[in-house]
Amino acid sequence: MTQIIKTEPLTADAFAPFGDVLDASGDPDKIINQGLCGRFNDRALMDFGPEGRAGVSIFNAEVRNFPLKLDMVERHPEGSQTFIPMSQNPFLVVVAPDKNGEPGTPRAFLTAPGQAINFHRGTWHGVLTPLHQPGLFAVVDRIGDTPNLEEHWFQPQYVVQS
Repeated sequence: MTQIIKTEPLTADAFAPFGDVLDASGDPDKIINQGLCGRFNDRALMDFGPEGRAGVSIFNAEVRNFPLKLDMVERHPEGSQTFIPMSQNPFLVVVAPDKNGEPGTPRAFLTAPGQAINFHRGTWHGVLTPLHQPGLFAVVDRIGDTPNLEEHWFQPQYVVQS
């Protein structure tokens, strides 16, 4: 039997168990560049373990539509992962709490324009899911030689609705 998940707005408090919300809310920490730029400093806990380093990649993902089949989540035990959209379009973020090494009931968040996210190391999450063209993202994650991907396939699957 398919289970339905409804989306919720992405807020820092709701997302805190899974990672960080990156945005320019509140007052900047510092004004730089001759007073023309507000710096919102150190917005994500980046963690790449002892055997990795940070890498910046560009992902070009296919746009998805609701209702969305959710049959798989993944996690990265060796490093955090940040998705930064290269447009002002919202995207879908799916996460699940860890329940004894397997994902619990997923939650689905809709970002607001201008928000990015950072998954903490070991967080179960859905794949990159843009809802509008272009599906272009900068991704900061761990580069290293040790395995850093675990997948879990749901039986039964979930369906995400807006």
